[in-house]
Amino acid sequence: MTRTIKLAVAAALAFGATSAFATNGDHLIGLGAKSRAMGGVSIGMPFGAESGINNPALLSSVKGTEISFGGTLFAPNVKYDANDGNGKQDSAADLNVIPEVSVGNKVGDHFFWGIGIWGTAGMGTDYRRENTQSTMNMVTALQLMQLGVPLAYEMNGFSIGFTPIVQYGALDINYNAMGTNVGEGLAQDLKLTWNAGLAYSVGALTIGAVYRAEIPMKYRGQISGATGPFAGLGILPAPFGDELTQPAEMGAGFSFKLNRYNTVAFDYKQVKWGDAKGYKDFNWKNTDVYAVGYQFEIDGYAFRAGYNQGAQPIEEADGTTLEGAAINVFNLLGFPAVVEKHVTFGGSIPLTDQLSADLAIAYALQTKVSFDTSALDGMGMTGPSNEVTHSQLGVTFQLAYHF
Repeated sequence: MTRTIKLAVAAALAFGATSAFATNGDHLIGLGAKSRAMGGVSIGMPFGAESGINNPALLSSVKGTEISFGGTLFAPNVKYDANDGNGKQDSAADLNVIPEVSVGNKVGDHFFWGIGIWGTAGMGTDYRRENTQSTMNMVTALQLMQLGVPLAYEMNGFSIGFTPIVQYGALDINYNAMGTNVGEGLAQDLKLTWNAGLAYSVGALTIGAVYRAEIPMKYRGQISGATGPFAGLGILPAPFGDELTQPAEMGAGFSFKLNRYNTVAFDYKQVKWGDAKGYKDFNWKNTDVYAVGYQFEIDGYAFRAGYNQGAQPIEEADGTTLEGAAINVFNLLGFPAVVEKHVTFGGSIPLTDQLSADLAIAYALQTKVSFDTSALDGMGMTGPSNEVTHSQLGVTFQLAYHF
């Protein structure tokens, strides 16, 4: 059974390219076209079957049976400059497809269940075509998929939800330094996890809270293999471990119907990067994420817009030390999760009485970050600092079938 699940999730990943960027750290700002169009709000805003992964308590918004399927076309634009005279280098990992399927079903008056598979996170770069010493021909790719079975119970406006989840992860880090190829090939892991949520609706107001458990992933030979040569040169005291735990999250949110047609929503969550193995080794810190969204809906048609902001989780290390400079290089060259501000919009149109189409467009505003790498300057590996410029465009399309 485990092998079957793993193969099924891997097949879904095959729709994508070698890497997929996300927006809050390595997490997509929202799952599902409706959530993404509203800046990623989802904790207190019901979205039917899509709520199974966002806040399972809000699966109670399903009226009968709902199936939503589609995906996100994701186009990150990343440029790296080691300030060594070679100018800006473009990452070729600039187009990806992230799939998503959600099913929700109402059973009786109070109980709801569903099933879904979601591409939830990822990041990566590809500098092979640049062929410069400063980029080391580095190729990185992290992809995460989740298969979950959300369960919810609702009574008198109060609902509680729980989603047991199987997460599949794949990590690949390769580069060439001083004529030596470094890389162990793709490593994979499969772990069980869960999320849980609460929601309460009274009149025009819905409030919610959600908790996502951390997921202790391990990718054998990847991180230790990539940092091993730096340890061998005395740049790092020892190779890093291969654990890359996806962090715990907790958050709260609300939505409020101003009138029959207009709804506003707000989410707050904290992502525990600084407590997660692997991420904290690379100097990532806990971050707060805020999202606000608006929806106008009439006769099955909808217009949505939103804004999402979360501080980038990468904290600059002391680049005047060899270890700090190496960490700064790895972060900005291989995993530049630095975007912070996102504007979104989209909508829905009914195609038949039972079928509708949802669209979301999300743009992450360009962010430029420069870290000190002066300790490595004399070794010919980089200039006195390295810099990354990063923006993103994502287009999500889904079909939703209700019966």
